Amino acid sequence: MKNDLNYAVELIKKADGLLITAGAGMSVDSGLPDFRSSGGFWNAYPPFQAMGLGFSQVATPNFYLEHTEQAYWFFAHRLIQYRNATPHEGYQILKRWGEQMKHGYFVFTSNVDGHFQKAGFDNKRIYEVHGTLERMQCFHNCQGKSWSSAEFQPIVDDEHYRVISPKPICPDCGGMARQNVMMFDDWFYCDYYYRFKEVALEEWLRKVGNLVVIEIGAGKAIPTVRNFSERTAKQKKGGFIRINPQDAGVPKMHFLSLEMGALEALRALDNILNLDRNS
Repeated sequence: MKNDLNYAVELIKKADGLLITAGAGMSVDSGLPDFRSSGGFWNAYPPFQAMGLGFSQVATPNFYLEHTEQAYWFFAHRLIQYRNATPHEGYQILKRWGEQMKHGYFVFTSNVDGHFQKAGFDNKRIYEVHGTLERMQCFHNCQGKSWSSAEFQPIVDDEHYRVISPKPICPDCGGMARQNVMMFDDWFYCDYYYRFKEVALEEWLRKVGNLVVIEIGAGKAIPTVRNFSERTAKQKKGGFIRINPQDAGVPKMHFLSLEMGALEALRALDNILNLDRNS
């Protein structure tokens, strides 16, 4: 089913729990770049084009070892950018919908920008499957733990692609610290903090009787979010709405695709919901 806003509204109205699944396309309307194409990555980070490196080559532990200064600059620059950006209105729309349902909401996201928390979502109801820049870990994961990035307030030299403030270190071994994000070819990623979120999500799903899954901006290149959304909607026999301006196709006839951007689609659905309430 395609571009049927009224059908989407009916799925939302009858649901007693909202599962929000989000990929990079959720953040684009907040002014954040999508790195999944080389063009998008190079437009955001021209120095890596000169080095002939794409996102999948820069976002690796090996890049820290071979290009330490540039790796820390990339981490710090993204962290500053995400902290300075304001989550778009669509976050508040989703939060309001979820809070009006019997079992509330839960978020499953591959985004590492921390914007669901910044928008006021309950951190206990956000499972960041690939980690977040707002946490740090030992580069070698020496103790199997992570910690908040709040005290890391980097100062960057964008002209020379380096961090000029002190670089983070592991409080246990004194070695390098890095973002607690699952990178490519990342054998040292620490997922301990997120295991509790996964368990909480599974417990929440067991309580929900009439689920609606709203997936936003999840692409095919790394289909973690898409696969989870489809699998969960099938298992729970729930409603499923995929919002994506380019990859909106769905595998089942009663699943719904909206070929729209995140904010555009959420505003359109919210307008219909408000009209229904006021009629």
